[in-house]
Amino acid sequence: MATLKEQIARWNAGTLADALNPAAATPVDVPSPATAPTAAPKPNAPTEFALSKAAPAQRDAVDRDEYFAIKTMLHQKLLQRIDLTAVETMTSERLEARLRELANQLIDEEHLPINQQEHDKIIDDLQHEILGLGPLEPLLADPTISEIMVNGAKTVYVERRGQIVRADVRFNDDEHLLKIIDKIVSRVGRRIDEASPMADARLPDGSRVNAIIPPLALDGPTLCIRRFAVVPLQMADLLAKGALTRNMATLLAGMVKAKANIIVSGGTGSGKTTLLNILSSYIPDNERIITIEDTAELQLQQEHVVRLETRPPNIEEKGGISMRSLVKNSLRMRPDRIVVGEVRGGEVIDMLQAMNTGHKGSLTTIHANTPQDCLGRIENLVSLSGMTLPSKALRQQVVAAINVIVQVNRLSDGTRKIVKINEITGMEGDIITTQDIFTYEIESTAADGKVIGKFKPTGVRPIFSDQLQKAGITLDPAMFDPDREQE
Repeated sequence: MATLKEQIARWNAGTLADALNPAAATPVDVPSPATAPTAAPKPNAPTEFALSKAAPAQRDAVDRDEYFAIKTMLHQKLLQRIDLTAVETMTSERLEARLRELANQLIDEEHLPINQQEHDKIIDDLQHEILGLGPLEPLLADPTISEIMVNGAKTVYVERRGQIVRADVRFNDDEHLLKIIDKIVSRVGRRIDEASPMADARLPDGSRVNAIIPPLALDGPTLCIRRFAVVPLQMADLLAKGALTRNMATLLAGMVKAKANIIVSGGTGSGKTTLLNILSSYIPDNERIITIEDTAELQLQQEHVVRLETRPPNIEEKGGISMRSLVKNSLRMRPDRIVVGEVRGGEVIDMLQAMNTGHKGSLTTIHANTPQDCLGRIENLVSLSGMTLPSKALRQQVVAAINVIVQVNRLSDGTRKIVKINEITGMEGDIITTQDIFTYEIESTAADGKVIGKFKPTGVRPIFSDQLQKAGITLDPAMFDPDREQE
């Protein structure tokens, strides 16, 4: 993991951008033609750039380019003045104060024609560049944003309250965005370059990051950040958002406590990991939990948790540790519960075998649009493991291993709902039989696009209720009555 001193040095050297595009590399003290004038200003001479007196967000495209050019010039000069030997010994407060002091000096020396609002914005932006993730910082500080999507240096979208909108931020250029991506992935010991142009990483708050750069990304570097709340959501939050009913929440909590094996199924961005986090909060504190993920993002609150994360291969395609290897290894770690962030390959067969060999109460997620699609996808993933089983034998294993499929969907208005709690009941011939316990029925769509619907029990009492009873969990039979008002 790179230290702050090393990160600043890499910013100063521009190593990633130079490696990707050597022809574009320029010395640090020579502004890039794309972002600054061709000739460096004379010492203490007024900068030739001029900013509009309007607030930065109100400038036209030309003025915005001038603003970013000035910020880039100040950023380069500021990096040259930082004492790298002193950086590691400073507290974050002292470093922030020192950067602000140096930035103020530079602005005065350059005699920039800016107002106080612009002055404060440039200072904040420079601190974000050196101490944080540049233009991403204000977005990461906004608790209403759940996803950040960077489609190249000048195009940034965010998802806010289920709706995707364009954000009023941008990067200076592709080189700037590449440096931010490099800063993110290097923090977790990963790399991204021409030889390995894709990377998964995570931010300190647990947010999941995916980056892909040229030559795979044709229109410039692309970055996607899936945000996670600093304070993990609880079941009460889902109830407040109308994602399920109180009776459904009671049933799910009881199933986790009674050690049902549960798969959370859903599409991209439907809230699978969020629900998995919430369900895991009902695991008793005295149980040992092993979590296995491609990129660590689960936020379990119990004390006895062992977190495992896969490792990508190195540049020589060696040293990679797969999800399947970790699932196999977890069985030797005396787990009470195994929680797999998502099954997407051959590890599904090891997960099924673990569920069938005494590791009850396991939880995982899978990409599928319906419970039936979920079962079909499991069969397809088993084939990736290299194991060849007759269809009937495989389905018998699925029936013995999985108790419940919880289907979550993101609706057309951006809201997320648990649309089905589906129980696997057995087999008829070669076919797996299931039954819905609760469903969400869409009735109509309002003029403003809001989806109108209601949750309904199907009237079926789950077979699993006997196991709940044995675990000391009693459910009110009325909660399964479709003719009764649902809580």
